[in-house]
Amino acid sequence: MKDENTFSSSFILSFHPFLEREYMVMDYLVGIIVGSDSDLPLIQETAIVLDELGIPFEITIGSAHRAPDLVAEYASKASERGIKVIIAAAGGAAHLPGVIASKTCLPVIGVPVDNSPLNGVDSLYSIVQMPGGVPVAAMAIGRAGARNAGIFAAQILALLDDSIAQRLLDFRRKNAESVANKAKKLSEIGLAKYIEENRKKDA
Repeated sequence: MKDENTFSSSFILSFHPFLEREYMVMDYLVGIIVGSDSDLPLIQETAIVLDELGIPFEITIGSAHRAPDLVAEYASKASERGIKVIIAAAGGAAHLPGVIASKTCLPVIGVPVDNSPLNGVDSLYSIVQMPGGVPVAAMAIGRAGARNAGIFAAQILALLDDSIAQRLLDFRRKNAESVANKAKKLSEIGLAKYIEENRKKDA
């Protein structure tokens, strides 16, 4: 399995990180970019959702501050490679989503990473307070935001793809069934035993 976190204006050799297969460039629909390799554990939540929904994606690292030219190239060439949505995750000053949005007309989804002394609040403010004319869709801080970024990207793609729309409906149905099953189990075994079993499961 090839792991290349670099890109060129002509070709990207990215890979699907959870399935042992490679895609040609034009197969990718979603581009994921993180500001630091320390953000990868969080953005894994996004990748898991996209994988579950059967949406191929590329993933790379590019800092808006340490490698601005690389980020600009990635954003400006994404559409040519067939990318339809970009998800950008960053912590601290979190300029990455905004810089990406300034270099492409593709929809950009920003994920605030909760790895700063302010626990991601600074990142959220940076992403959500974009000036008029350069929008970024800001997700919640942390894991919930990372998962929602994948779902929101799928919802955008589903507007023009009925198969993705159907998989989204199935995804929602599965979530609803999971909640119903938990409620049923709680009513059957009671609060104390339910909590005890969950603790054992998490241990």
